[in-house]
Amino acid sequence: MLVADTFLPTFEHLATAVILLDGQLRIAYLNPAAENLFALSSKSLIGHPVQHVFTHTEQLVAAMQHALTNNASYIEHDLSLGIPPHGKLHLRCTATPLQLNKQLLLEFHTIDRPLKLAREEQMLDQTQANRLLLRNLAHEIKNPLGGIRGAAQLLEHELEKPGLREYTQVVIQEADRLVSLMEKLLTPQHQPNFSSLNIHEVLERVRSVVLAEFPKNMSIQRDYDTSLPVLMGDKEQLIQAILNLVRNAAQAMQGQGNIVLRTRISRQVTLMKKRHRLAVIVQVIDNGPGVPAHLHDKIFYPLVSGRDNGHGLGLTLAQDFVSQHEGSIEFDSEPGRTCFTVMLPLK
Repeated sequence: MLVADTFLPTFEHLATAVILLDGQLRIAYLNPAAENLFALSSKSLIGHPVQHVFTHTEQLVAAMQHALTNNASYIEHDLSLGIPPHGKLHLRCTATPLQLNKQLLLEFHTIDRPLKLAREEQMLDQTQANRLLLRNLAHEIKNPLGGIRGAAQLLEHELEKPGLREYTQVVIQEADRLVSLMEKLLTPQHQPNFSSLNIHEVLERVRSVVLAEFPKNMSIQRDYDTSLPVLMGDKEQLIQAILNLVRNAAQAMQGQGNIVLRTRISRQVTLMKKRHRLAVIVQVIDNGPGVPAHLHDKIFYPLVSGRDNGHGLGLTLAQDFVSQHEGSIEFDSEPGRTCFTVMLPLK
């Protein structure tokens, strides 16, 4: 019998996430708060070492060893812990050794919420600034483009040598391309058209488009939770938002690599300062080179791109579309794994 068995009923009602490890540092028990925090069931975790359940466990293992070596509680105030498939959590962890059977009690307190609220506040301000910048930029550029195109057409008719028309065609085609780009810049100003939809239909549409663009060495795998309920949203906006994420991943890998489209449900989440009982999680995970470290803080800014030929608008538009659905978009990236996570509230 575990020494902590006497306290298990108390742990059941705690708001604090608690994990009990046995003498071999395998998970022997976790309370409902821990299941909710890590979005994992106790049945799938019990009997496994923490290193097999979580990723990026270096800090956690060090805290456990410190507590066991000194036979005293040890607190890690800023613990980063990977929770497949949900990304990373930033936690405060207290490791307390129990005398009998060399058990170890782990208590976790999330510090994600204030950080998440701060990031959402920053994202709202950034999105509004992006919209204003894009609108002004589009109007300033779009008007003279018509004059440039018209002048190129008039010049083409005056040229005597047909070979010279190749150059005027370049001007006309580039002007048309820029006009199309300006239209994309203005697109987020349109109000979304909400209706009930299946998020997997959105993902399947995106998957077919990207596979058509990169037909040879690109793999896009599905990891869907088919029990997800219908979602209220603008189907075209969500298709464009997810398409921008998946296309960015494919381009970053130069059309050669693996992308995973994953859906899950999340409970009791706060999005845009509103509490929601349920939210849909959509993750785009690739095994590419990762987002350059110097772009992590400004990857959603307009005209910022990690590629030489990128225009830096795809993620800006994706963020704007998601924010119009009162959702959030975040990413976690390192070489070999980049995960963009979109959360959309279920109302």
